[in-house]
Amino acid sequence: MQRARRHDPHPTPWEVPLAIVIGSLLLFVVGAHLGRGIANLLSAGWWEFPDRADLFTSLPGLLESDASAGLTAPHPTVAPATMLWVCIAAVELAILGLIAAGIRAGLRLWGPSRVQGVATRQEAERLLGRARLRRHAAIVRPDLYGKGRGQA
Repeated sequence: MQRARRHDPHPTPWEVPLAIVIGSLLLFVVGAHLGRGIANLLSAGWWEFPDRADLFTSLPGLLESDASAGLTAPHPTVAPATMLWVCIAAVELAILGLIAAGIRAGLRLWGPSRVQGVATRQEAERLLGRARLRRHAAIVRPDLYGKGRGQA
Protein backbone atom coordinates (compact mmCIF):
# COMPACT_ATOMS: atom_id res chain seq x y z
CA MET A 1 0.00 0.00 0.00
CA GLN A 2 2.83 2.36 0.81
CA ARG A 3 4.48 1.82 -2.59
CA ALA A 4 1.28 2.68 -4.44
CA ARG A 5 1.35 6.19 -2.91
CA ARG A 6 4.98 6.88 -3.73
CA HIS A 7 6.10 8.33 -7.00
CA ASP A 8 9.52 7.69 -8.51
CA PRO A 9 10.84 11.09 -9.66
CA HIS A 10 13.66 9.58 -11.72
CA PRO A 11 13.18 9.26 -15.47
CA THR A 12 12.80 5.86 -17.04
CA PRO A 13 16.04 4.42 -18.43
CA TRP A 14 15.30 5.26 -22.07
CA GLU A 15 14.52 8.98 -21.63
CA VAL A 16 18.03 10.21 -20.89
CA PRO A 17 19.72 8.42 -23.83
CA LEU A 18 16.93 9.58 -26.14
CA ALA A 19 17.43 13.18 -25.01
CA ILE A 20 21.18 12.84 -25.62
CA VAL A 21 20.60 11.46 -29.14
CA ILE A 22 18.06 14.15 -30.08
CA GLY A 23 20.27 16.90 -28.63
CA SER A 24 23.28 15.55 -30.52
CA LEU A 25 21.34 15.46 -33.80
CA LEU A 26 20.21 19.04 -33.26
CA LEU A 27 23.80 20.07 -32.58
CA PHE A 28 24.93 18.40 -35.82
CA VAL A 29 22.23 20.24 -37.82
CA VAL A 30 23.19 23.58 -36.28
CA GLY A 31 26.86 22.68 -36.85
CA ALA A 32 26.25 22.18 -40.58
CA HIS A 33 24.73 25.65 -40.83
CA LEU A 34 27.51 27.10 -38.71
CA GLY A 35 30.08 25.49 -41.02
CA ARG A 36 28.28 27.01 -44.02
CA GLY A 37 28.36 30.43 -42.37
CA ILE A 38 32.09 30.12 -41.69
CA ALA A 39 32.74 29.00 -45.27
CA ASN A 40 30.80 31.94 -46.69
CA LEU A 41 32.56 34.33 -44.32
CA LEU A 42 36.02 33.05 -45.27
CA SER A 43 35.51 32.85 -49.02
CA ALA A 44 32.82 35.42 -49.90
CA GLY A 45 33.10 37.85 -47.00
CA TRP A 46 29.54 37.68 -45.63
CA TRP A 47 27.77 35.82 -42.85
CA GLU A 48 24.15 34.76 -42.61
CA PHE A 49 22.42 32.10 -40.53
CA PRO A 50 19.03 30.71 -41.64
CA ASP A 51 15.84 31.40 -39.72
CA ARG A 52 14.69 28.80 -37.21
CA ALA A 53 11.84 27.82 -39.51
CA ASP A 54 14.32 27.04 -42.30
CA LEU A 55 16.80 25.18 -40.12
CA PHE A 56 15.68 21.69 -41.19
CA THR A 57 14.10 22.47 -44.57
CA SER A 58 17.31 23.99 -45.92
CA LEU A 59 19.47 21.06 -44.82
CA PRO A 60 18.97 18.93 -48.01
CA GLY A 61 20.08 21.86 -50.19
CA LEU A 62 23.04 22.48 -47.94
CA LEU A 63 24.07 18.82 -48.13
CA GLU A 64 23.94 19.09 -51.94
CA SER A 65 26.71 21.73 -51.71
CA ASP A 66 24.42 24.74 -52.11
CA ALA A 67 25.99 27.35 -49.80
CA SER A 68 22.98 29.68 -50.12
CA ALA A 69 20.20 27.16 -49.39
CA GLY A 70 17.63 28.52 -46.94
CA LEU A 71 19.09 32.00 -46.70
CA THR A 72 16.74 34.96 -47.07
CA ALA A 73 18.94 37.51 -48.85
CA PRO A 74 20.37 36.69 -52.30
CA HIS A 75 24.16 36.97 -52.43
CA PRO A 76 26.21 37.29 -55.62
CA THR A 77 29.03 35.02 -54.42
CA VAL A 78 28.93 31.96 -52.20
CA ALA A 79 31.56 29.59 -50.90
CA PRO A 80 32.78 26.91 -53.30
CA ALA A 81 31.82 23.31 -52.53
CA THR A 82 35.29 22.32 -51.34
CA MET A 83 35.50 25.18 -48.85
CA LEU A 84 31.93 24.45 -47.74
CA TRP A 85 32.66 20.79 -47.00
CA VAL A 86 35.97 21.52 -45.24
CA CYS A 87 34.32 24.05 -42.92
CA ILE A 88 31.32 21.82 -42.23
CA ALA A 89 33.61 18.87 -41.49
CA ALA A 90 35.76 20.95 -39.12
CA VAL A 91 32.73 22.21 -37.19
CA GLU A 92 31.16 18.74 -37.04
CA LEU A 93 34.41 17.21 -35.75
CA ALA A 94 34.59 19.86 -33.04
CA ILE A 95 30.98 19.14 -32.06
CA LEU A 96 31.68 15.40 -32.03
CA GLY A 97 34.64 15.98 -29.71
CA LEU A 98 32.50 18.09 -27.36
CA ILE A 99 29.76 15.46 -27.29
CA ALA A 100 32.28 12.69 -26.56
CA ALA A 101 33.84 14.76 -23.76
CA GLY A 102 30.39 15.44 -22.31
CA ILE A 103 29.41 11.78 -22.40
CA ARG A 104 32.72 10.79 -20.79
CA ALA A 105 32.28 13.37 -18.02
CA GLY A 106 28.69 12.23 -17.46
CA LEU A 107 29.69 8.60 -17.22
CA ARG A 108 32.43 9.46 -14.73
CA LEU A 109 29.88 11.25 -12.54
CA TRP A 110 26.77 9.09 -12.96
CA GLY A 111 27.89 5.97 -14.84
CA PRO A 112 28.10 2.41 -13.58
CA SER A 113 31.83 2.58 -12.78
CA ARG A 114 31.65 5.76 -10.68
CA VAL A 115 33.17 5.80 -7.23
CA GLN A 116 30.43 6.06 -4.62
CA GLY A 117 30.86 7.41 -1.12
CA VAL A 118 34.66 7.68 -1.06
CA ALA A 119 36.31 11.00 -0.29
CA THR A 120 39.33 12.04 -2.27
CA ARG A 121 42.67 12.33 -0.53
CA GLN A 122 42.44 16.12 -0.50
CA GLU A 123 38.90 16.14 0.93
CA ALA A 124 39.82 13.75 3.73
CA GLU A 125 42.92 15.73 4.66
CA ARG A 126 41.01 19.01 4.62
CA LEU A 127 38.24 17.67 6.84
CA LEU A 128 40.22 15.50 9.23
CA GLY A 129 43.80 16.72 9.16
CA ARG A 130 46.90 14.60 8.63
CA ALA A 131 47.50 13.73 12.33
CA ARG A 132 43.92 12.61 12.88
CA LEU A 133 43.98 10.55 9.70
CA ARG A 134 47.07 8.71 10.92
CA ARG A 135 45.55 8.11 14.38
CA HIS A 136 42.32 6.72 12.94
CA ALA A 137 43.73 4.96 9.88
CA ALA A 138 42.15 1.64 10.89
CA ILE A 139 38.69 3.25 10.87
CA VAL A 140 39.14 5.29 7.72
CA ARG A 141 40.68 2.47 5.67
CA PRO A 142 40.08 -0.84 7.46
CA ASP A 143 41.07 -2.73 4.33
CA LEU A 144 44.62 -1.34 4.58
CA TYR A 145 45.19 -0.61 8.26
CA GLY A 146 42.66 -2.80 10.12
CA LYS A 147 43.49 -5.42 12.72
CA GLY A 148 45.19 -8.47 11.33
CA ARG A 149 46.32 -6.69 8.13
CA GLY A 150 50.03 -6.54 7.47
CA GLN A 151 50.90 -8.40 10.65
CA ALA A 152 52.79 -11.65 10.41
